[in-house]
Amino acid sequence: MLLLYEEVDEAHGGGGAEIGRQAGVPFGAGGVGAARGPPEAGVASPHAPRGELLLELGGDRIVTERYCSVAELSLCHARQSHTGERDELSKGLKAGVGVTETIGVRVAGLRKLRGYSQRGLATRAHVSYSLLTKVESGHAPASPAFIGAVARALKVDVPRITGQPYQEPVSQGQRLQAVVEPLRRALLTQDLPPEEAPEPRSLAELRKDVEEASQLGRQARYLRLGEMLPSLLEELSIAVHHSDDPRLHALMAEAYGGVSALAHMLGYQDMRGIVLERIEREAQLSRDPLRVARTRWSRGVSLLAVAAYEQGLRLMEQTRRGLGDDPERMEPAAAALYGSLHLRSSVLAARSGDADLSDEHLRLAGHAAQSLAGDSTNYYGLEFRPSNVALHAVSAAVELEDGAKAIERALPLYKAFPVDLPPVRAGHHWIDVARGWYYHGDRGQAFDALRRARSAAPQQVRNHPMVRELVQTMASTGARPSEDLRRFAAWLGLV
Repeated sequence: MLLLYEEVDEAHGGGGAEIGRQAGVPFGAGGVGAARGPPEAGVASPHAPRGELLLELGGDRIVTERYCSVAELSLCHARQSHTGERDELSKGLKAGVGVTETIGVRVAGLRKLRGYSQRGLATRAHVSYSLLTKVESGHAPASPAFIGAVARALKVDVPRITGQPYQEPVSQGQRLQAVVEPLRRALLTQDLPPEEAPEPRSLAELRKDVEEASQLGRQARYLRLGEMLPSLLEELSIAVHHSDDPRLHALMAEAYGGVSALAHMLGYQDMRGIVLERIEREAQLSRDPLRVARTRWSRGVSLLAVAAYEQGLRLMEQTRRGLGDDPERMEPAAAALYGSLHLRSSVLAARSGDADLSDEHLRLAGHAAQSLAGDSTNYYGLEFRPSNVALHAVSAAVELEDGAKAIERALPLYKAFPVDLPPVRAGHHWIDVARGWYYHGDRGQAFDALRRARSAAPQQVRNHPMVRELVQTMASTGARPSEDLRRFAAWLGLV
């Protein structure tokens, strides 16, 4: 039972039709017609013209809105809006109010400080010149892969690009930021418990509190989690000084997972790096080899964030090798870890642009999920089951910036959304779907998905860089923003 919520704000993985059959979720649907609300699943026709999805719904043939790849976004925008309206985000979502700095503005500023031209930075970052210019001008959203590549080329941390930690104008956001210093203090004093510390509670009582923290993370209730963790960490540190019980070290590793989740969400990557080292140390002291493997799965997120894709793939492979190569012969917990490591590899491969490798890892993850069919145990908090593989299929397509494929894979989940999916993962899924609809060229459905994400996990959505980037891009490149979009932007703290 390890905390699941430390990784969910990174992309999942990818797969294809064969993977979907193995995972128990079909991936044969296409786009939507003109109606809003939950799209109807359809069958993608192989006869559709390039750049369009032709669906067959109840015998009718419908051409969806044109699919816009990243390279084509400016052409799509030219058809959707007047040129003079594109740069009006600086006027406050076209309403005369102030706006926060965008990722593109930060990239341009850092680029100029380095003395790089746009072509020079594009060459150093191995990104397209066209995409770089669109991101800088606010005409295309920055993807996580783009952010990682540019941060690496500019020799800065990712939060310098995303602008995290965000300055929250709303009282609850300020309260969330306020939990950071008590958490830092708990980390720095972990080996210095108070001299007059009271006797720690029993193992069972401490485990109950750690389980409560885990549930708060699954529910994306980060404020309550952040308020709970400092005292819990202090009491656990007192307990491990009284007794070198491996079970206490396991609980400490889980509690640190909550700190990792908060640090990642709020953009304190330096703090998260320290916490990940603590998690691995406590996992080793727990004498549980599967827990150690799980911490290496977690480390993959950090490698993903800094665009260390090859190293991340290597680490996932090394960790899988320690578990074996046939999930059907493994204990269920090991099979869940094995499959989750393949999902992490599929994400790393998708971010690197290798669709075939991403699909292969997802196929193997689907096979592992089938070996656990009927087992609902949430091993190590991984939520590994066929439905999770289906969610990863959507994410992989989004990371590859393939809007048509992302929506094709997402449509079945509109009709059969996993009822047992925790809010933190539901929120992340709908963020992925929103990005997929945007790449597909349908801003209305993109905004609908953002609202679904907010309904599932508001604190997660409010602090997610991709949500802010997408809303800012939609506001600055389309027609005059709707009142709903302006209110959503205000709720995010963008205006």
